[in-house]
Amino acid sequence: MAALYEVMSFNLKTGLVLDSLPITGVSYTDTLNAAGSMTCAIPLTSPAATPDRLFPGGTGLVVVREGKPVWGGILWTLAADLSAGTLTLNASGFHSHYKGKTFVAGESKNEVDQGAILRDWLARTNTNNGIRTDYSKIPNTGRKRTRNWTRFEAMSVSAAIEDLADDAGGFNFRYVPFWEAAGVKVSNRFLISAVTGAKSKNTFEHRINCDVSAVAYDSTSLATNVYAYGAQDAQGAKPTYETSNPDLYERIPAKDVVMTFSDVKTVTTLARKATAAATVGRAPIAMPTVTPYPGVFSPDQLIPGDVQTVRVDHGYVAVFGEFVLTERKVDVDTSGRETMTLALANREVFENGNSG
Repeated sequence: MAALYEVMSFNLKTGLVLDSLPITGVSYTDTLNAAGSMTCAIPLTSPAATPDRLFPGGTGLVVVREGKPVWGGILWTLAADLSAGTLTLNASGFHSHYKGKTFVAGESKNEVDQGAILRDWLARTNTNNGIRTDYSKIPNTGRKRTRNWTRFEAMSVSAAIEDLADDAGGFNFRYVPFWEAAGVKVSNRFLISAVTGAKSKNTFEHRINCDVSAVAYDSTSLATNVYAYGAQDAQGAKPTYETSNPDLYERIPAKDVVMTFSDVKTVTTLARKATAAATVGRAPIAMPTVTPYPGVFSPDQLIPGDVQTVRVDHGYVAVFGEFVLTERKVDVDTSGRETMTLALANREVFENGNSG
């Protein structure tokens, strides 16, 4: 069934809507713990197609489905095709803003709850010519963290958030757009959730309600031993931590994974990162690609980070288990018909969220 879609441009600093764009179609992607992307095309001669209304880096774009914002981000590049008479707009999610925000004076946190750290970073970025990210829904997690970066390390806020999320006992994060005033003013909100994911009621069964077009198996991260090294101190020493997967010795020859973190200065932080890598390295990662049949699921039922059940029995591929949705891509044609493609990874990859 077709859905009513609209793409609106807005002033990134104020959130005020500028135009409803005359799109010929739209494709948007939500990626777990990353910015995601969106692309659409409009007529090159459209009244909205002016440099002051579509200003890369200063114009926001929001995808609206049935009146509700479902994707938001920042216009970064445009491509004009004079022969076809089209202007293609390429945007990245709100997290891309934080790649350009740097701890220019360095940053230090000592045993502070990771939720409080996130709220502080977002608040400070907002007041320093930011994008007004709402952080009111970020709770304290009960997990304290220490982080220290000098100004010479020029740590970006986006990399710092990703670093914090990646710890054992970390979190998944995403940004969601919402109306401050419907159709008039748009904003964005930062949300976190457990890395183990919320269990959904969805079951994807090959050739019943979806096509499982591919399943990739990746052994790159397998680790019988993990060796992690931190930053060198003034005496030339480095904090180190090692751990192993003894059960894996029974199945494969030794496979070491060596990790170096030039910004990690404590063994505690290093241990969490090594533990996370060892958890991921217990078994090959299975990654199904799923295309739900049209009309069976709506995009708002498929949230990156949530746990989905996948069932397929076809030759080598015998899968019936729980997988975390890592990416949701939605393609919408001119009539509003949606085609979704989902990328998933086996839930064990995210089990490090249970500790730390």
